[in-house]
Amino acid sequence: MKTSILSALVLGCLLNLSLNSCKKLQSAAPGGASNGTNNGNNNGNNNGSNAAAVNPVTATTICNYTFNDTTLTNHAWTKAFDDSFTGDLSKWHAYTGGEANEVMCYEPANAKIVNSELQIAAIKENVTGPATIGGSTQQNFSYTSAAIVSNQQFSANTSTPKVMIVAKVQIAAGYGLTSLFNSYGQNWPTNGQINFFQVEGNFPKVIATNYYYGSQPTVNTVVGGFQYNPTDADLSSCYHVYMTEWSQSTIKYYLDGKLIETKSGADVAQLFNKQQVLSLSLPIGGLYYDNFVPANIQVGTMHVSYVKVFTSN
Repeated sequence: MKTSILSALVLGCLLNLSLNSCKKLQSAAPGGASNGTNNGNNNGNNNGSNAAAVNPVTATTICNYTFNDTTLTNHAWTKAFDDSFTGDLSKWHAYTGGEANEVMCYEPANAKIVNSELQIAAIKENVTGPATIGGSTQQNFSYTSAAIVSNQQFSANTSTPKVMIVAKVQIAAGYGLTSLFNSYGQNWPTNGQINFFQVEGNFPKVIATNYYYGSQPTVNTVVGGFQYNPTDADLSSCYHVYMTEWSQSTIKYYLDGKLIETKSGADVAQLFNKQQVLSLSLPIGGLYYDNFVPANIQVGTMHVSYVKVFTSN
């Protein structure tokens, strides 16, 4: 598993998204996956977050765990966002194009609502599309996937000092895939980034978490933000509920209602008052994998039942 991920996010991805789908080629010949350019665009300096900790406690899970809003709303939390994917994706916008070091073209069509759930699918198919998100240079790809970003921004700040992000997700299984749910701000990492979960498809029993901050664009200065959290179950076998509580001094991670990790590094406070969007994506390959072998890629789908955000004073 890779210990350093998502090194830089490009502001242009937020402001200048190309919404045109990649053009499919006539044939879908096997092999020949080209290097795309990576979800999060790993062109920046990833100083600091290179040493990953491993949680000594294996988290216990509950398959298809039920989360009730009243667990929070009965305790002075207010719902600020709710998408149960029963209609359309109007609360989100989609990337189109490749990402550094990855092998897929992001296409809006790969994020679909099916039977009241969001499905983000990694598909083997030959397409041509922007080499980078929002770019004009075209490139051939052998795989497609999807990445969507919320139109609404969120922040732990003086008005709402606590934010709880909740998602019910069935992770995608398969070598080369990484199920990713995070938040980030513009001019990465000056407005921060929080990884709520990152699960590699060939290690579906391990949740990786991280956060990023730096006073200069493209330079992450957080040390010790990355952690692996082993679990007792294959997270791709059914739905699980991932909750992250973001406050001024801590980032707390919950799995199926149980606290599994707390981050309290000095840089956590730097994220306070920073506006961030939410992002769900299924990148293929890239810096998420050591010694990545494109020939071994297994396609799959990440299923999302809902995404909710609550705030509290």
